[in-house]
Amino acid sequence: MTKSLLPRFGIMTAPSQVDYHDILRVWHEADTIAEIEHAWLFDHLMPIGGDPNGVTYEGWTLLSALAAHTQRLRLGVLVTSNRFRPPALLAKIAATVDVVSGGRLDFGIGVGSRPSHPSARREYEAHGLPFHDADRAVAHLAEACTVIRRLWTEAEPFDFHGTHIQLTGAFGNPKPVQRPHPPLLIGGRAASTLRVVAQHADVWNIPGGDIDDAVRRSELLDRYCAEIGRDPAAITRSTVLPVSYDHPDTTRNAIGEATSAGFHHIILGLPAPYPASVARWVADELITRSTQ
Repeated sequence: MTKSLLPRFGIMTAPSQVDYHDILRVWHEADTIAEIEHAWLFDHLMPIGGDPNGVTYEGWTLLSALAAHTQRLRLGVLVTSNRFRPPALLAKIAATVDVVSGGRLDFGIGVGSRPSHPSARREYEAHGLPFHDADRAVAHLAEACTVIRRLWTEAEPFDFHGTHIQLTGAFGNPKPVQRPHPPLLIGGRAASTLRVVAQHADVWNIPGGDIDDAVRRSELLDRYCAEIGRDPAAITRSTVLPVSYDHPDTTRNAIGEATSAGFHHIILGLPAPYPASVARWVADELITRSTQ
């Protein structure tokens, strides 16, 4: 992912409470529109809004299908819950999607759902997945980033004996198309997660809504980078902004605030149902008008 001071815009279609073909329609259209450079799904196993028993598609399976149906868009999951899949398995899944897409994957990952979010928390119990405390989850994320990168890049099998991850004879094949590996986007706002971002991420993402808090978190990330001798400018700042179809000025104002604050990787969250030609509308009414 090339670093740039010019904003790079993408869209997000949450794969929940919506039909697969509606998502495919939006991605097909966005793939033809140069102003939209990237597209994203989320990673939940059950709805976190609306009908609690409604449809939710598994993010990486759906991403692979969309990768096969697009040609240009960079694509990813915003963000993968590190709690759902063992990291070596996730590395294999992600490498497969990078191959299917011809090298267009941006690898998004994070700690996983907050324990205070009951709609998100229930999906762990419903799928028999453990939900460890925040300190353990962050430490596991740091080890996962190390393991995943090694599986993508190392030419020989290796053992890994971490505090939380144990691997014997680990080896990744195929490797991702991108060299040395797909860009790593880490999402989160907690100070402990930002330390992992400073160590491992190419892109840092924080949900929009409170630009002052985002700026404070970005400054904290700068400090953590300085502590380990990493150039803070090496990490692109990314944010997700909700789109209002009825009040596009609100979204354009949010874009202006975010870019002025140094967030140059902008992901526009599209609420369902998606209007006809919504990707064209995003390009014309939001992207073009906010950058003129």
